[in-house]
Amino acid sequence: MYKQYNVTDLSLPKFIFFTGKGGVGKTSTACATAITLADNGSKVLLVSTDPASNLQDVFHMELNHVHKQLEASPNLFIVNLNPEEAAKRYKESMIAPYRGKLPEAVISDMEEKFSGSCTLEVSAFNEFSDYITNDEIQKKYDYIIFDTAPTGHTLRLLQLPAAWNKYVSEKDPENLSMGQLSGLQDRRQECEKAVATLANPEMTKLILVSKAEKIPLLETARALEELRELGITNFTIVINGVVDGGNDDVSNGFYNKQKDALKNMPKELNDTEKYSIPLRSYNISGIDNIRMMLKGDCFGKAAISRDKIQAKPLQDLVDHLYASKKKIIFTMGKGGVGKTSIAAAIALGLSERGAKVHLTTTDPAAHIEYIIEQNNKITLSKIDEKKVLEEYKSEVLSEAELTMSKEDIDYLKESLKTPCTQEISVFRAFSKIVEKAAEEVVVIDTAPTGHTLLLLDSTQRNYKQIESAQAEVPEGIRMLLPRLRNQNDTEVIIVTLPEATPIYEAMRLEEDLKRAGIYTKWWVINSSLFLTDTKNELLKLKAASEVQWINEVAAHTSENCVITPWIADDVKQNILLELVK
Repeated sequence: MYKQYNVTDLSLPKFIFFTGKGGVGKTSTACATAITLADNGSKVLLVSTDPASNLQDVFHMELNHVHKQLEASPNLFIVNLNPEEAAKRYKESMIAPYRGKLPEAVISDMEEKFSGSCTLEVSAFNEFSDYITNDEIQKKYDYIIFDTAPTGHTLRLLQLPAAWNKYVSEKDPENLSMGQLSGLQDRRQECEKAVATLANPEMTKLILVSKAEKIPLLETARALEELRELGITNFTIVINGVVDGGNDDVSNGFYNKQKDALKNMPKELNDTEKYSIPLRSYNISGIDNIRMMLKGDCFGKAAISRDKIQAKPLQDLVDHLYASKKKIIFTMGKGGVGKTSIAAAIALGLSERGAKVHLTTTDPAAHIEYIIEQNNKITLSKIDEKKVLEEYKSEVLSEAELTMSKEDIDYLKESLKTPCTQEISVFRAFSKIVEKAAEEVVVIDTAPTGHTLLLLDSTQRNYKQIESAQAEVPEGIRMLLPRLRNQNDTEVIIVTLPEATPIYEAMRLEEDLKRAGIYTKWWVINSSLFLTDTKNELLKLKAASEVQWINEVAAHTSENCVITPWIADDVKQNILLELVK
């Protein structure tokens, strides 16, 4: 196993960025690192750019964009930036000059265009780039630690040449091309300095936090490669929540699952220094627990919860879906929460009750055919995301080359790297499957966000938009969008884990879908240790910490909340059947 993460073992530059998938312990590790450095006498500024930041909950104090000193550790100052508020300001600064001058339909489309992930990323970069480029702030602190780092995608966007010309014309709205980056032209020098600082190993270190699990490790490998392509080389990987053995079936299974994930981690991670943090039974909240995280006590002051949970078994959800005769069922959620296994379980449960089902997934590692046997009641398909993405990009560029300049084409190529492009290409592929499966219940694993749905909807208007990067919308999508908004026809199920960050992210997804007129009723909390019969003291305490989050989701969903147990074995048909019979 890797050496335990100890701040004093690392050679740390002034700027330290923590990044990683939601729920891996990125914020906890950043906070523990900051307070350790501050306790050792360094003057530290901790900056959060996470739109769902819980720093105020971690430190039990009100936080905002003003630097606040932590009384319990006077060398530590904390600032909680809000990229969503920054995104609103940025969005309005781009649109305001055209209100009253362009048609309302154009303004509405611009507003949706600036609601995407790129706007959030760029506005977040705007917020924290001041801390990288401001000499006065650098002189004031020994270390500046950022919770949530920019992705390679964001950095590539910021490195684009000055091809961000405005194509807005009062007389000809067909020339509209409002770039999510166009407002950065006035800040070009600051952006260039910030990007250069991030790529300077003497100035910046990126700490990629992961768990000893397959999906988070794959995400870490992707982030590492994306950043390496930009010349960023100073990395450290921290594997959080590691156990060193077990004393019952559950803890042995937990240990073996982690051991297998680490043994088979992506080869891209092999040459990067790695540290581990042992699994803690307690929530990383409050000064005492933050300080303990990087020390030896795995148990802390956690106590066994005597509360009962309010969630229902998965078969209750399947009964509802069958009785209500839903025709399209989506499982939605962040990567790594178990959407594929839940979608497969739902498909099995419906077929057991007599429905004819088609199950489709985009998960390249799902091997769905090894989980479920195709038969006369269940048919299977898998969408190759890379293939459909390349086909879609090729189609868009072919159309663009007929009318656009080389500068515009270069910008369009970069715009096609955004997450929305992949979602749109996948959604188009899904629409074809739904068309073919009109006589079946279609269970779809992985789906686009509400923003993507609204963006697709807006492309049906009769004007061109360089950045929307949309080819003509097929009839299947035109037909499918209204069906998704029809609650009698479609059920959207949110899948999450019994932990703070995945639940906060799921709530943001729910709000995103509401903007698109899609409303969710059911949530599934997957992989709960609370439902296991573990005798291991550490896992029992860890399980007890889930109760708060399970019951909060149950209250949020008016008890339309399902819970499934943590499973050590590989997911197979017989295991899933036990959950849905």
